Amino acid sequence: MARDLSLGRRTFFAAAAGVTAAAAVPGVARAAGRSSSRARVAEPPIDATDAWAARTPSGEISTLNYTPSMIIVHHTVSENSNDFSRAQAHAHSKWVQDLHMDGNGWVDTGYNFLVSRGGFITEGRHRSLATLRGGSSFVFGAHTSGQNDVGIGIANEGAYHDGATPPAAQWDALVQLCAHAASQYTIDPQEIYGHMDFGNTQCPGIFHDMLPQLRDEVAALLG
Repeated sequence: MARDLSLGRRTFFAAAAGVTAAAAVPGVARAAGRSSSRARVAEPPIDATDAWAARTPSGEISTLNYTPSMIIVHHTVSENSNDFSRAQAHAHSKWVQDLHMDGNGWVDTGYNFLVSRGGFITEGRHRSLATLRGGSSFVFGAHTSGQNDVGIGIANEGAYHDGATPPAAQWDALVQLCAHAASQYTIDPQEIYGHMDFGNTQCPGIFHDMLPQLRDEVAALLG
């Protein structure tokens, strides 16, 4: 299926003054309020939970009234679909939510955001998008044991532990989302990690090897 090219994914960033920054230390919430000359990276298109008809959470969604100190990258170990459509991105988000709620017994999707192989970004756990836009709080997820109170989780559709590489659209969207989150929360690009940095897991597969590139590309957008 042809990919929707109307999103203009490469036009999401614009410079602005007055963005705050703070030194990030893994596992420790940052103190806010330091000035920075970094560019503000505009929000890429993100389909909220209502756009993909997410289920209502089965319990309370907790909001942490401070900013995260890191971004943690995952893969969902789903099929490496060649359907790059928005409809597939929504179907994948529903699959993940069902797995997490029905299989894991969680109140909602564990990840804060998901990036499809076609480059479409969806909100995972409810209220993650609203808090990201606010820039002063974030939603407590269920993606990385011991780190859910200090990091936001971004999961990529597909399985990348057997040598597969992400499609260009997925990679570009991941870079834009990470750069926007880093801008909103003043997270240093060096504080982008993979799930395996915090546990015995193969997640996020090849994305872990690509973390230096991801950090560099995010840093370039931040200026």
